[in-house]
Parts: sequence; C-alpha cells; structure tokens
Amino acid sequence: MEGPIGGKAGQISLLVLGIAGILGLTLGLGSFTFYYGQGTAYLSEDPQACVNCHIMQEQFDSWIKSSHQPVTTCNSCHLPENEIHKWVSKADNGFFHSWAFTFRNHPDPIQIKPRNARIVQNNCVSCHSDFVHEMFPDRRDGAQGCVHCHKDAGHAAWR
Repeated sequence: MEGPIGGKAGQISLLVLGIAGILGLTLGLGSFTFYYGQGTAYLSEDPQACVNCHIMQEQFDSWIKSSHQPVTTCNSCHLPENEIHKWVSKADNGFFHSWAFTFRNHPDPIQIKPRNARIVQNNCVSCHSDFVHEMFPDRRDGAQGCVHCHKDAGHAAWR
C-alpha cells in the first residue's frame, strides 16, 4: 500500500505544490520590490518618480535647467505617444531598470538603449514637426538623431 504522497497522484501534487511555491515566492518578492521601490510613482507623469533611483538625480537636475522643462516631463520624451506602446515601454523599462539598479549592473554614467533612443527621436520629430519635416529624408537610415546636435535640449549640459 502506498502512502498519501506515493504514485502518480503524489508526484503531481508535489509538482503543483512546487509550482505554486515558486509562483508565490516570485509574486511575493515582486510585490515587495514594487512597494519598496515606490513602483506606483512610475505610473504617474511626475518627473520626481525618476529620481527614486539615486543614479537619475543628475539627469533630473539637468532637465530642471533645460529649455524643455517648462513644456515636458520625462514621459513626454522618453515614452511613445501611443497609449499601448507607452505602457509596454513603461513595463519593459521598469523591469530592466529595477533589475539593473537592484543588481548594480548598469553603466555609469547611464546610457540610453537604442530602442529608447528611437523613441526620443520620434518624439522630437513629432513635437517639432512644423520645423523639421523637410529636414528628414523619406528614409532615415544613417540619419543623425536630433540629440546628435541638440544634446542639451532635454537635459542641460550635465557631464
């Protein structure tokens, strides 16, 4: 006679219990990290949320001094305009920023990723389309981004 955990039913029960334990641990740690890292602040448009991570203080201070500060927030430049893409980008960036800052494996000074640089470029062109629509060829392959020349537009000289 087999015990209560013997046989296939017992193996399935242990597997389900193991999966539930791993899932519970992951959700618990994720929830704690979200709470401890003030994750709800990132759901807002408040630029103060960007300085929750100490490494962003210089970027925030330089934005305060920039010509764009009166008319933009961090999200205005660094997130796509499309609502779905905006939230996907927030989730993606939030996860990888949390990972990098938790495990201290981010470059110093921080550097923008190519995908995020394209978002910034698209937002520059979108906001300034009245001025720049004729400056860009139909194909942008190899074209310099706006920040190549306008490094201080969104962030006054900070390095």
